[in-house]
Amino acid sequence: MKSQARSRLDRELANLDQALMRMGAAIDAAIDKAVRSLKDRDTALAREVDDGDAAINAQRFDIEEACLALIARQQPTAGDLRSVMAAFSIVSDLERMGDHAAGIARTVLRMGDEPLLKPLIDLPRMAELCREMLRLSLKAYMARDGDQARAIVGLDDTVDALYQQIFRELLSFMVEDPKTTTRALYLLFSAHNLERIGDRVTNIIERIIFLSSGEMKELNPKVSKAQLGRGSASPR
Repeated sequence: MKSQARSRLDRELANLDQALMRMGAAIDAAIDKAVRSLKDRDTALAREVDDGDAAINAQRFDIEEACLALIARQQPTAGDLRSVMAAFSIVSDLERMGDHAAGIARTVLRMGDEPLLKPLIDLPRMAELCREMLRLSLKAYMARDGDQARAIVGLDDTVDALYQQIFRELLSFMVEDPKTTTRALYLLFSAHNLERIGDRVTNIIERIIFLSSGEMKELNPKVSKAQLGRGSASPR
């Protein structure tokens, strides 16, 4: 039979997990709304995402405080401590994803009534992949399944490939007609925010692997364009 202390610790850990799941759902919705606001030129929806970023930030602080309070009260060790520290790290990446979603929404607000440079095809696909990565990573977190988490990393390669495709296409617009530069940059900024969301999910995957195995390893490190010739990786 479990001791009262063990039961209390299990409840607090479960509450921490549920708080992360609620925050993850809020991030998922924010990404969806931000990209729809861009595609539909819906400034009201964009403003909703921008205004909602404060609530996501508050969720982060609440979860961080819960982690610290749990450590102080329960003094967890071994696997339980890894769970708390993983949650503490993951919530930071989730909050940054919210910032990236809000960044897309703010781009929509800056655009005003200016028409899109081109129909959006690859960018919504990027968003769907990022949302799928997020959902799968949170599922793997709840299962404490490092192998399940590791399998998600390949999706980030697809996100990166789409970003590079968008970058090249928008660059060609700007070269052919410099007057399109501002509208091209709006879309490029939005795509970059999505690419960064994919990177944040990869960070979460690293934490899940650490949680399940105790192994801390960087996955899919990015290489900066300036360093491609030298073959050295830049930090994410």
